[in-house]
Amino acid sequence: MNSLHEIAARLSSLDADALPVDAVHEVIQASIEPVSETQTVALAEALGRVLAEDLVSPIDVPAYDNSAMDGYAFAGAQCSAYPLRLQVIGAALAGHPYPNPVPLGACVRIMTGAVLPEGCDTVVPIERCTQDGEQLVVPETARVRAGDHRRRAGEDLRRGQTALAAGRCLTPADLGLSASLGIASVVVRRRVRVAYFSTGDELRAPGSTLGAGQIYDSNGAGVRGMLERLGIEVLDLGIVPDVPERLEAAFMHACAHADAVITSGGVGMGDADHTRALLARLGEVCAWSLALRPGRPMAFGRLRAQRGASTQRDCYLFGLPGNPVAAMVSFYALVRPALQRLQGMQAAPMPRLRVRNADLLRKRPGRTEYQRGVVYTDAQGQTAVRSTGPQGSGVLRSMCEANCLIVLEHERGDVAPGDWVDVLMFEGLI
Repeated sequence: MNSLHEIAARLSSLDADALPVDAVHEVIQASIEPVSETQTVALAEALGRVLAEDLVSPIDVPAYDNSAMDGYAFAGAQCSAYPLRLQVIGAALAGHPYPNPVPLGACVRIMTGAVLPEGCDTVVPIERCTQDGEQLVVPETARVRAGDHRRRAGEDLRRGQTALAAGRCLTPADLGLSASLGIASVVVRRRVRVAYFSTGDELRAPGSTLGAGQIYDSNGAGVRGMLERLGIEVLDLGIVPDVPERLEAAFMHACAHADAVITSGGVGMGDADHTRALLARLGEVCAWSLALRPGRPMAFGRLRAQRGASTQRDCYLFGLPGNPVAAMVSFYALVRPALQRLQGMQAAPMPRLRVRNADLLRKRPGRTEYQRGVVYTDAQGQTAVRSTGPQGSGVLRSMCEANCLIVLEHERGDVAPGDWVDVLMFEGLI
C-alpha cells in the first residue's frame, strides 16, 4: 500500500490554499482499502448491506413459458383468418397447469402467470374476445400475432447469469429479486464501524446547562444520523476537550475499535500546533485548505494503534470543520463516498437534477459551492430552485428549510435568474 503522502503528492502542483474538491476526492479514494471480511446473512437481514460476491441466478426466470395476462391460449399458427373460432377445452391457472397438449382448433382459458400448455404460444386478452358456450370467438378487431402476450422461459434471467453484482448495496427490490430466485441468504461485507467525537472546550452535550461562552454540540447528532443512513455502526465518543492527552486517548480508542474516526473541529490548518504534532506522531495525516464553500478546512489520514500484543490496526481519520453546515457539506462531498468505498460499495456519483434557478446567486470563480435551496414547481408548471437565504456555514436552520443543495461548479461565477443549475436532492441523502 502506498503511503498517504505519496498518494497526496499529486496535489503538489495545485494551490495549497484552495485545493479543488475533485482532486482531493481522488486522493482520498485512492487511499481507501475496502474491508475484506464477509458474512452470510439471511435475506430478511440483508437490506442496506453490501454484496461481497456476485449473486448468480440458479434458475431461469421465468422458469417456464407463461401468460402475460388473463385470456385464452392457443397456437399462433391459426392467426391468419378472422374471426377466429376455437373450442375451449379447459383452463390453466397459476400454480395449476393444464395437463394435456392443446390441438389446433382448440384453446384454454388462462390466467396471468400460468404455464402455457404444450401446443400454445399465443394469448388473446380476455376483454378482446367472447366465449359462447364452449366456443371462443376472436373478432378481426382483436387480431393478435403469433407469440403475443407470451413470456418466454429465461426472458428476465438465465440460469448462471449474474442477477446482482458484487458491491451493490441491497435495496428492497434486490431482496425481492433474490427471493424470486429461491435464495434465502447472501454473502455481504461486514458492517463498517466508525467512531465519532466533537472537539472544543466550548462544547456541551444537549440537555446540560450552558455556561458563559458555551454552546451545544450539534455536530454529534448530525454526523451520527448521516452515518446511520449509510448503514454504518457508530461508536459515539462524545465531546473531547482540546487537551493533548485526552485527544490522544480518544484517537487510540477509536483506532483500536473502529475502521475510521470522524472528528469535527480541532484538526484544521489553523488549529493548535499540539494537535497537528499529535496526529503526525499517531500516523499519516494531511491537513488541507479546500476550494469549497462551506467547508474549507479538512483533514484526512491513517492512524495506527496496537490491538493486543502483536496486532497493529490502521484507522482512517476524517477531520471535518466545526461549523455545522460546513461539517455536513464536507461529509457529503468527500466523506460519504470514501465510506462507501470502505464498505466495498460500487458507488456512483450522487444523482443530480438540472433545474432553472429563480434567484441571483453570488458566486466567486475558483471554488465549488453548495448552497442550500428549495426545489419547487413554479407558476408555469416547471421545476425550479430558489435559495433559502443567508448561506453562512453556521446557519444550520437553512439545512432544515432546504430540500436540496445547489451545486455551483469550481469555475462558475454569479448565477442569474433563469440559468440552469444542478441540485442534489436531500430525499434519500440527508
